Amino acid sequence: MAKNTSIKLQDQARNLYSKGDFLKAIGIWEILAKSGDAEAFAWLGSCYANGDGVEANDEKALELYESAAKKGNVLAQSNAGAFYFMGRGVVKDIKKGLFWLEKAASNNDVNGLFNLAQIYFQGDCVEKDQTRAAELYRKAAENGHYPSQSRLGFMFAQGTGVTKDRTQAYLWLTMAAQHGIGSALDALESMVKEMSVEEKSQGQQLFASWRAKTGQYKNQIALMPSPS
Repeated sequence: MAKNTSIKLQDQARNLYSKGDFLKAIGIWEILAKSGDAEAFAWLGSCYANGDGVEANDEKALELYESAAKKGNVLAQSNAGAFYFMGRGVVKDIKKGLFWLEKAASNNDVNGLFNLAQIYFQGDCVEKDQTRAAELYRKAAENGHYPSQSRLGFMFAQGTGVTKDRTQAYLWLTMAAQHGIGSALDALESMVKEMSVEEKSQGQQLFASWRAKTGQYKNQIALMPSPS
C-alpha cells in the first residue's frame, strides 16, 4: 500500500473513531493491518482492550499490541508491557512486562517511562530504586506527562530519590497543578508557605521557562493510579 494512501486511511479511521463510529474505523484498520501497518495493529489493540466496537478481549488486545510493539510502535510497547506486568490477557509475566516497558521508555514514550518509574518507586517485583524512578519521572515530566510532573514535584519536595530542592518542587508541582492534579496543588500551597522570597522567584522563573516547552500526552494503560 502506498504511503500516502496509508496516511489518508489512518486519518479517516481516527476521525471515525473520534466520532464513535468504531466499526467503520475498525474496518479500515483491519485493511491497514493486512499490509503490516504497526499503528493499525496498535489501534485495533486499543479497541479490543476498551471494548470499542467489539467485545472486550484482553487476550486479543495483547496479541495486537505485541504485533505493533515488535514493529516499533512505542504506544503498543508500553501497553504490551503493562498487560504482561498486570497479567491482562495472559499469565502475569514480569520479565516480558519489564522488557516492553524498557523498550517504550528507551523510545521516550511518556507512559512507558511513567509505568516503569512506578515499578521502581514502589519496588514492585523489582528492587526498589527511587533514584531511577526520579530519572524516569523526570523524562516523562519534561515531555508533558502531568502525573509524572506531580510525582517528581513530590520527590523534590521530600528529597526522595533526589536532593531536596523546593525550587524544583515548585516548578513541577505548579506544572502538574495547572493541569488539574489536585494533590499537586495542595502540596504546592503547603510548601509555598515555607519558601523564601528568593526560592519563590527562582521557581516562578523556572515555571515560565518550562511552561512552553512541555507538550501534551495521550492516555494509555497505567499500572497504578495517577495522582488525583
